[in-house]
Amino acid sequence: MSKFTNTETALIHGGISIDERTGAVNVPIYQTSTYKQDGLGKMRGYEYSRTGNPTREALEALIAELEGGVAGFAFASGMAALTAVLSLLHSGDRVLISSNVYGGTFRLLNKVFDHFAINYTIADTTDLEVYESQITEDVKAVIIESPANPLMTVTDIKAVAEVSHKHGLLVIVDNTFMTPYLQKPLELGADIVVHSATKYLGGHSDVVSGLAVVSTKELAEQIAFIQNSTGGVLAPFDSFLLIRGIKTLAVRMDRHVYNAQKAAEYLSAHKAVKNVYYPGLESSQGYAINRRQAKNGGSMISFELHENYDIRVFFESLELVSLAESLGGVESLVCHPATMTHASIPADIRKKVGITDGLIRLSVGIESIEDILADIEQAIAKAEIK
Repeated sequence: MSKFTNTETALIHGGISIDERTGAVNVPIYQTSTYKQDGLGKMRGYEYSRTGNPTREALEALIAELEGGVAGFAFASGMAALTAVLSLLHSGDRVLISSNVYGGTFRLLNKVFDHFAINYTIADTTDLEVYESQITEDVKAVIIESPANPLMTVTDIKAVAEVSHKHGLLVIVDNTFMTPYLQKPLELGADIVVHSATKYLGGHSDVVSGLAVVSTKELAEQIAFIQNSTGGVLAPFDSFLLIRGIKTLAVRMDRHVYNAQKAAEYLSAHKAVKNVYYPGLESSQGYAINRRQAKNGGSMISFELHENYDIRVFFESLELVSLAESLGGVESLVCHPATMTHASIPADIRKKVGITDGLIRLSVGIESIEDILADIEQAIAKAEIK
């Protein structure tokens, strides 16, 4: 639990926020691989930076406090964090995954963990009755994204956690889209939270990183062992950058969300737009559930243009908004999930879960909303087939 009542304060002063030795208000970058020992078995708390590093330790303490967990772990990428978490499973185990998840998550299970006979099933976590019917004896865990990438599907985390725990499942929630500022899955019953901290937590598109937070000491011991054994740890300088990014998370997210709400409303009313997926709209699937478990709708929007608009021309005509992978930076980014973030998912599965070839995903930045909308408007106008 955080020692601060408000998350805004914990973002800045949580975890290990001051260097005890010097009083520096920013934890220094301990750019070292090893540490001098005072004698055999006489260490000063650290022996090798894969095992422990003061800068990384400060970050790990911070994310644990923000998510309300027992311990946090920092990795070289979001996929490295998820790999460590999935390494808790054994050959013959099965994982349920939300019906639309990040393509990298699907690829990790479909092309890597399948080598170790760890299987997966795509599950509808939005329908509790259907979800529970998919829990077989070999299912040991569920991975939830809420909102899910890229259709912003909302899952009732608390309800799914209750059903899952009844069957002894480990509940893993990817909280990348919401961050602990907007949603706290551990408080809703999740066992493990993972982040691609590259996104909103870093916030400036300048560091690739992943985080995991666990709810129990037993899980903490297991993940610590896996992290040290497999070695996919975050470097000291990147840990420093991530701490710096997290300090401004609240002010950035407030602006992100303000802009996203305006953009979603604009797109919903636009004659060129066929569908808008954004949990902050009252008309969206899961709006009421999202209101209960999250502070607001977040800053990710997906939408589809009508058939008489050429999305290739739309992408090529954008000037302010960049066509690029990733999300969550201060700049607005747009991507085509079918050929970019979710290209690793076979076309038939994409079609089945609703990821169409016409789907556009927008990460709304913190620029002037008027400038963002003006750029989208001119790109849509050029994309119209006449």
